[in-house]
Amino acid sequence: MDKLTSMNVFVRVAKAGSFAKGARDLDISRAMATKHIMQLEGVLGTRLFNRTTRSLSLTDVGASYLERCQQVLADVEEMEAAVTHLQSEPRGVLRISAPPIIGATHIARAVAEFLKIHTDLTVEMILQSSMGDLVDGGIDIAICLGNLEDTSMVARKLATSELVVCASPEYLAQHGTPQIPEDLENHSCLVNWASVPRDKWLFRGEAGYTGVNVTGRMQANVYDPIRIAAINGLGLVMVPIYIVDQDLKKGKLTAVLENYQLPPLDIHAVYPHRKYLSAKVRRFLDFLHEWLQGRVSTPGTE
Repeated sequence: MDKLTSMNVFVRVAKAGSFAKGARDLDISRAMATKHIMQLEGVLGTRLFNRTTRSLSLTDVGASYLERCQQVLADVEEMEAAVTHLQSEPRGVLRISAPPIIGATHIARAVAEFLKIHTDLTVEMILQSSMGDLVDGGIDIAICLGNLEDTSMVARKLATSELVVCASPEYLAQHGTPQIPEDLENHSCLVNWASVPRDKWLFRGEAGYTGVNVTGRMQANVYDPIRIAAINGLGLVMVPIYIVDQDLKKGKLTAVLENYQLPPLDIHAVYPHRKYLSAKVRRFLDFLHEWLQGRVSTPGTE
């Protein structure tokens, strides 16, 4: 039997002055209450109650043990309440990893808004291209772009962003505007080689997705360097719309091949455990999911 349960039975019986009343308070049988007390007495090697056919009273040891039991049970109750509070209100340190661009912009802005709401929380952000080992790195949440290759990970889809192929007006004026995906084979295409598949851009037509092999004068493992190269007229890029949205609006870049559908870019949150998520993780996941809608999500995909 569980010792804490037996201690609770002992306290109830002692306060009630009767095995029957104590058992009734706990909604257990008198025989079960007696069994709990006998187990305690066996472990302690002493009697806790003086029993007669008409009365029940504590021994000297029982009176002392009652006081200690009440303190222990009160401490346990306080501890459980504290843990429950931790599970209901975000507090402590939340460690988040994210790819550099979306991490330094959208995720960072979401974190700032979240911290305004939850004043007992501290956030540590790690910007890195690869997710790394969540457990060894002490990461609570990792933000990932694209398909998740490791299906063993616990993940939640937060948003879906559309991709866009674009180039500077100067580049298009000098080299021409591609009209079909196959035209890209004759253009300088600036590649994020961290994307899958590498060196191949996918387009969907009437027959489904087709891949076009692309090469160019610059490659990088993150989006910002190739975005800057595209603005400076070095070629075309395929990037998430949220990265170049302002560049397109300001005319620094021009979208091409808009009649072709590109594969969507899913944004996931990956975390080590599915069960018993802490309040800080659960609340931030819910907040970030809502926050990203309309900012990076393709309309109608969420």
